[in-house]
Amino acid sequence: MAELRYYQRDAVLATYRHLREKKTNPCIEITVGGGKSWVAAQIMSDTVKDWGGRVILLCHVKELLQQDLEKLNILSPDVKTGMYSAGFGKYDTAAPAIVAGIQSVYSKAEIFGHRDICIVDEAHMIQPNDEGMYGTFVDGLRKVNPNVRFIGMTATPYRLKGGLICQPQNLFNEISYSIGLKELIDKGFLSKLVAKSGRVVANLDSLHVRAGEFVAEEAEAAMMEDRVVASACREIVERTRERKSVIVFCTSIAHCRKAANLISQYSGEECAVVTSESSPQERADILHRFKGGSIQTDLFGGAKGPLKYVCNVECLTTGFDAPNIDCVALLRPTMSPGLLLQMCGRGTRLSPETGKEDCLILDFAHNIERHGCLDQLRPPGERTGERRGPLAKACPECQTMMPLPVMTCPNCGHEFPRPEKSVRIESEASSLCPISGEVTTETLEVTDVEYEPWTKRGAPPTAPRTVRVTYWCGLNERYSEWICPEHTGFARMKFEKWFLARRASDDVKVPATVDDFLEMEFMGMVKKTKDITLRRVAGERYPDVVASTPGDLPDNSPFREGAFDEEDMEDLPF
Repeated sequence: MAELRYYQRDAVLATYRHLREKKTNPCIEITVGGGKSWVAAQIMSDTVKDWGGRVILLCHVKELLQQDLEKLNILSPDVKTGMYSAGFGKYDTAAPAIVAGIQSVYSKAEIFGHRDICIVDEAHMIQPNDEGMYGTFVDGLRKVNPNVRFIGMTATPYRLKGGLICQPQNLFNEISYSIGLKELIDKGFLSKLVAKSGRVVANLDSLHVRAGEFVAEEAEAAMMEDRVVASACREIVERTRERKSVIVFCTSIAHCRKAANLISQYSGEECAVVTSESSPQERADILHRFKGGSIQTDLFGGAKGPLKYVCNVECLTTGFDAPNIDCVALLRPTMSPGLLLQMCGRGTRLSPETGKEDCLILDFAHNIERHGCLDQLRPPGERTGERRGPLAKACPECQTMMPLPVMTCPNCGHEFPRPEKSVRIESEASSLCPISGEVTTETLEVTDVEYEPWTKRGAPPTAPRTVRVTYWCGLNERYSEWICPEHTGFARMKFEKWFLARRASDDVKVPATVDDFLEMEFMGMVKKTKDITLRRVAGERYPDVVASTPGDLPDNSPFREGAFDEEDMEDLPF
């Protein structure tokens, strides 16, 4: 019998607590690849076995229905289950635990009888104010059982239009449990991600936004430009020679076919196409091969083996689980942070059996620059057509993506030109893609240093003061740290270490107050600073000064060689 991971157990318990203590409907937020199906399976099992209840799970994707049912049968093989889906040709209605395709059942809620719990997988698909197919089904369930409770599950609890799905007036009212991409990567439950921009990316400046998303025809035209698609497909092949499974997201069926033909041409390997025009059997065969399987092609033993490349359009963003994917290529621009996460999320699963160490994201449509860190995506605002400036940048040498303020590429060492204007570091500009929390360091030459007394805002009059040290780098970049002459404990010890490395002579004593330090610095008893080392953590607003190198003595230092000549004593009037 399978065991839930710690966060899956926590999600189940938090949701039960919500159902006991509140009358509202909860939603569980677990990032892509985090195993929402196991959580749903546990809730369905408990509903039937422990409470003697009846439960139904709704979803809009065939593959997810199958996954949810498989997980439930693995977790609790003794629970009687059923499926209602025209796509699978199954029409079970009596089992205490049912998984159902919303397209097949939205107008038939009464045929399932009394249900105590209704779970909605991919809950962000529900329209605002419970409109559409889900709303129709919800109304039908409530007519049979007015006390039915609803539980949502999603990796992206917001819509492109309408904002957060949890609102007082909506079907789901608040998040009962949430865990994000970064924590699951850090804990080793999901694959590491690396991101690179394409060497040639499409010009999207002229694209218009309609209903919160790029106009489809304009996006297709931009991405279908011969120079863009040819360069992108050639780079996909070059960068994935050592990778096993590459999924490509395109803008249209025509774009998908064009990209697949070019990838096949450049790689010498088959590149399959999955679109809305693919037959169910063709789609199933392609996905089976893409996951490492083979299919028989004739009665005489002919077969087609595993696929490395698959291009798709609007087919494999949700519900498709292939852990072996180690490269996601984005040939589709989107204004939707949720769609971006779903596309990149195809590569977050672990696959140690295929030797997968990380997943490479190749972005040819400025998506990561547009939206920022995948673990810090935010729902669109009310003005869904509003454009923001870039939240990241790509190295022109190796295309590695990094925060805007980083001036040295952490991968290849490329030096970005220093800006001529003063740089104001905003919170959004510190986004490191694809995952926040990643650390980069760089060393900058210091051109000048300023010292000023500093009192923390709101501090009592008796509070010890500090000194703000401002390092000027280049023409207009500046970075600060604080030293604490008047503090005790660790802060004082840190200051003493800092000062001893910079005092002009061993005869200079460590000052005890801010005023003493400022006077000693003014008198030339503190060395200059040669350079500083900055530590940037993606997603945090400002970098930290983690090290600095003392430089020469200042020009006015009495300890400089030749600064004091005994012959000058003869001219003194005393």
